[in-house]
Amino acid sequence: MKNLFLSILVLITGVFVSCGEKSDPNPVLAIEGGQIQGVETPTEGIIAYKGIPFAAPPVGELRWRAPQPVIPWEGVKVADVFGDAASQVTWNPESFYGREWQASGSVPFSEDCLYLNIWTPAAGETEEKLPVALWIHGGGYREGFAFEPEMDGGEDWASRGVILVTVTYRLGVMGFFSHPLLSEESPNGVSGNYGLMDQAAALEWINSNIQQFGGDPNNITIFGQSAGAGSVKSLVASPLSKNLVSKAISMSGGGLSKSEMGITLDSAQVTNKKMMDYFEKSTLNDMRALSFDELLEMAKEYADTTKTNVSWRPVVDDYFLEGTFSEVALANEIADIPYIFGFTANDGRDASQAIKDFGALRAEQSDEPMFAYLFQRQLPGDKNGAFHSSDLWYVFHAFEHSWRPFTAGDGALSNKMVDYFTNFAKYGDPNGQNGGIWTPYTAENPKFILFDANEEAADISMTDSPKYLGPSPRK
Repeated sequence: MKNLFLSILVLITGVFVSCGEKSDPNPVLAIEGGQIQGVETPTEGIIAYKGIPFAAPPVGELRWRAPQPVIPWEGVKVADVFGDAASQVTWNPESFYGREWQASGSVPFSEDCLYLNIWTPAAGETEEKLPVALWIHGGGYREGFAFEPEMDGGEDWASRGVILVTVTYRLGVMGFFSHPLLSEESPNGVSGNYGLMDQAAALEWINSNIQQFGGDPNNITIFGQSAGAGSVKSLVASPLSKNLVSKAISMSGGGLSKSEMGITLDSAQVTNKKMMDYFEKSTLNDMRALSFDELLEMAKEYADTTKTNVSWRPVVDDYFLEGTFSEVALANEIADIPYIFGFTANDGRDASQAIKDFGALRAEQSDEPMFAYLFQRQLPGDKNGAFHSSDLWYVFHAFEHSWRPFTAGDGALSNKMVDYFTNFAKYGDPNGQNGGIWTPYTAENPKFILFDANEEAADISMTDSPKYLGPSPRK
């Protein structure tokens, strides 16, 4: 009888332990490709997964092809190291952004770059269904990577109950190169937009696998800045990805422009073919045999000799993109979801009217809200103001990676901005469930929220007259 009593007690105790807390805070998970285990972070309860492959390495014969399925691995992969950054020109540490982002020559660059990173408070809790946010970095579609220091916010976001995912995608000539031979080879008859296809593949991967990390595959917010914001606009406009997106945030990516001109596939193919013909590279084998550095040297020589601008960006290919973002939005064909659009007071250009036009259009077309913001904090330390990208430290609460003498007011503003963005990921409303001052933009209520701070506190208000202060001198 005594042994029976002890057995029942052990059973009951086990039930209470399993209901009260996770038996293994860092379990082995089964995902596409095999088994994986993360690493504990300094923030209690938050597990990080670094360098998860979401597609096969786009190298060799897979260069300039749509992303292919993950190559399976044996055993348990410990996800403790970030994957390589996409091939790109290394930052000059003496340049403005080289100093701001504390650029390091130790970051590895490679064509093998299709990896994502996850921070979660609910690893293995498949019934938790937390909201998910996918971050898409900027850099003019030619530089940048998912783990830049100023974007080190995974623990901050996850501690607020939002799983943060960051993705690295192909850039420049590897990510956006079009050519008639590539289009002929493709089953879809197009080429280019490989970087956007990578982002869409990451979205599909999240949809299929994020439940293992405690996430809700049907509640994915995408957000990005600069070229990342342009990518966000492409993803919500593309028929191949828009149905995977629940909410979207565009930071310094403009808004609506009725005169927006996209690069057509035909135009991009002609330019790239002429360049390859100039160097007598007439087969795909010839082109795929070229190194990244050789391709850049060729582009420079061709541009200098022929006075032809050579750059690689998204193209309207009638497959991934059937029009520019503005054309698709005006046709009411973008994802019908909540949006946040904003920019900085010393951004590269004044986006206030373009964002106003987008807000008015959305209010006319949809019951889903669009929220507008202006980040106008004049950053401490110099006179460069609220320059392009200056809001990144605040959105990720990443001040420790900056040389600037941030104040208590900056910390308060950052906490408020992270709250707004994570609330938006949870509820589609940056105020949260109980409402607040940030109202949706409409023609009848044409207001932006202003993000600012003084030495001691955040300064947040609403206005119908956001004031663009001109581009930063950035010296």
